[in-house]
Formats: sequence, structure tokens, C-alpha cells
Amino acid sequence: MGKSNGKTDVQNVGIDLERELPPAEKNERAEASTDMSRQTSAGTIADGTSEITTELQKITAERDSLLDRLARVQAEFENARKRAAKEQQEYRDFATADAIKALLPVIDSFERALAIKSGSNDFRNGIDLIYKQLQDALGKLGVRVIPAKGEPFDPHYHEAIEMVETSDAPDHQVIEELQRGYKLKDRLLRPAMVKVAKNPGK
Repeated sequence: MGKSNGKTDVQNVGIDLERELPPAEKNERAEASTDMSRQTSAGTIADGTSEITTELQKITAERDSLLDRLARVQAEFENARKRAAKEQQEYRDFATADAIKALLPVIDSFERALAIKSGSNDFRNGIDLIYKQLQDALGKLGVRVIPAKGEPFDPHYHEAIEMVETSDAPDHQVIEELQRGYKLKDRLLRPAMVKVAKNPGK
């Protein structure tokens, strides 16, 4: 009587133990299995999120670095463009200054001719007209006459040819202009040749 089909209860390993478990224990095992699956999935998602965050930070840093380099390159380009424009303007001013310097003796000759009172009025008027046209043309280029007579002596724009002792003018005032001075914008073309007052006893 202790045997059934030649097998003992212990030897009957083919019994489905899972089916023999109580329902409560079956539920606990199922929940445990589900929790493990959830934990595994959560761990996988967390790892993936961490990798994405790291990669995003790396890309953001590279983007910021490239934007910074671009800003520096743009600033360098703008500075180079401004330097080139300034150098071109200075070159044009330098060339213009040389050309105008060559014309200054012509202007001096016109002024000496106009200072002479003799001669016909028609001739004098013609000379005066040409002189004014020349002055207008130079003015359009930025040429300006340096103020001299009655101005305080300025060594930057005046060249003192003689110091004249006098009490009729303040000390170091220009009392006579011997030759006009000119400047091109802020560039000195030629200083004015002048006589300067020197008060007695000073």
C-alpha cells in the first residue's frame, strides 16, 4: 500500500509544485517577480537617462565653446576691417596732403599778386576769381587756413620768425602774419610764419 504506480510521494518529482502552492503564496511570488521586473526596467531607464544627460551636457559645452570662438572671430574680423579702413583713409589723407603742399607756393603767389595795387581792374578781378576758386576747391578737400594775426602764439601751428617788443599787444600775441599756415583736417600742412609780441620787461 505505500506505493502508487511504483513511485513514492517523494520520488514523484513531476508534480507541478506551482499548482500546489496556496493562492496567497502564488500572488506573493507573482508580485515579487513583477517588482523585480520593474526594478530592472527602472534601473535600465535611469542608466539611459544618465547617459543622455551626460551627452547633452557635453554637446551643450561644445556648442558654447563654438559660439565663443565665433564671437571672437567676428570681433577680430570687425577690428581688422576698421584698421584697414583707417589705414586706407590715412593713406588717402597723406597723398592729398602731399598734393596740397605742392600747391601752397601757387597760393602764395596769388596772394602776393593780389597784394599789389597796380594793374588794371579787369586783370586784378580775374586773378581774384581764380584765387577764390582755388580756395574753394581746397576747402572742399578739408584744407583750412590757420588763424594767426591777433591769436595767442601756438607753437603747434605758428612758427615765430621774430619777437617784437611792444606794449600795443598782449605778451605772446601774434601781431603780424608773414606767410599763411594751412592744415588738412587735423593734419598740419604748414605752420603760419608770424611775428610775436613781447612786452618790455618780460
